[in-house]
Amino acid sequence: MIPTVVWGTGNVGRAAIRAVEAHPALTLTAVLVHDPAKVGRDAGELGGLERTLGVAATDDIAAVLAAGPRAVVYAASGDIRPDDALADIGRAIRAGAVVVTPSLYPLYDQRNAPPELRDPVLAAVAEGGGSLFVSGVDPGWGNDVLPLLVSGLGTEVDVIRCQEIFDYSTYEQEDSVRHLIGMGHPMDYQPLMLAESVPTMVWGGQIRLMARALGVELDEIRETMDRRVLDTAVTTRTMGEFAAGTQGAVRFEVQGIVGGEPRIVIEHITRIHASCAPDWPSPPDGVGAHRVVIEGRPRIEVTVEASDEGENRSAGGNATAVGRLVSAIDWLVDAKPGLYDALDVPLRPAVGRLGRRPA
Repeated sequence: MIPTVVWGTGNVGRAAIRAVEAHPALTLTAVLVHDPAKVGRDAGELGGLERTLGVAATDDIAAVLAAGPRAVVYAASGDIRPDDALADIGRAIRAGAVVVTPSLYPLYDQRNAPPELRDPVLAAVAEGGGSLFVSGVDPGWGNDVLPLLVSGLGTEVDVIRCQEIFDYSTYEQEDSVRHLIGMGHPMDYQPLMLAESVPTMVWGGQIRLMARALGVELDEIRETMDRRVLDTAVTTRTMGEFAAGTQGAVRFEVQGIVGGEPRIVIEHITRIHASCAPDWPSPPDGVGAHRVVIEGRPRIEVTVEASDEGENRSAGGNATAVGRLVSAIDWLVDAKPGLYDALDVPLRPAVGRLGRRPA
């Protein structure tokens, strides 16, 4: 059994606790939290399980890492604290742990990550002998391993398009939805996530990964952006009211240009309510989906809908990201220390988990 720590118990961390507990090769040995109110609470409660696990949450990072965990699922956010996240991850790697995380977007495509991110990780690997694999859902498996797998079913491939189409009212991340993405702000507000070059910073690595796997050279990466206003106020269950006249939907593309044409495209279509931008594509059930479209011969379309925590589609997406990461831990433990990406780490069957429920 591989001693494993879950660091952070928010939307991703809850799913991580459940995934580690369910994995037959892993054993949950510690849970790290930042909120003093969570210290001492049982991991089963924090993970939304209906039983206790006998692991009490702690905020003592030094003690947890000193115990020599073989793996760490780093589930704390890196969106607005990338320097802190990088420091935490480096600390775990120097302690000899395999670290898996969705928290640092530039490291999804680790070969092209900026030196200020990549070099400290490589130094930590050399010092402590740990490893790092960074991935998620979108960016993540929804625009790396899944489209590449599906592309192999085509005879002729003209365009690979990866879509995330979501109703963001199901999210429980108000700061991100309102301030990073801009939902509910006046249209003259500039959301950080939608600023010029930021989509390429987040999703450009996925474009480069697919191009590398497909054996094509990119001319460049381009962006398109469109935003729509709410005609009427809407009230959401998780985040309250979004006023009329504010941003209610956004649609953008990150395009990999090959031979002068967009050939590898990552597209996001997100709304705070289904009534906004009704002419844009919608998910099959109106809530949320990830879709891969292979334009060519034959035309292939695959739609993935995941739900968790009471049929919540956003929680389902988080759970799939966690599943990809946690399933990689035993492979990484057997591999040599290093910095890995999605083309290095195989997506494997759920060996030992079919029909298995933890006691």
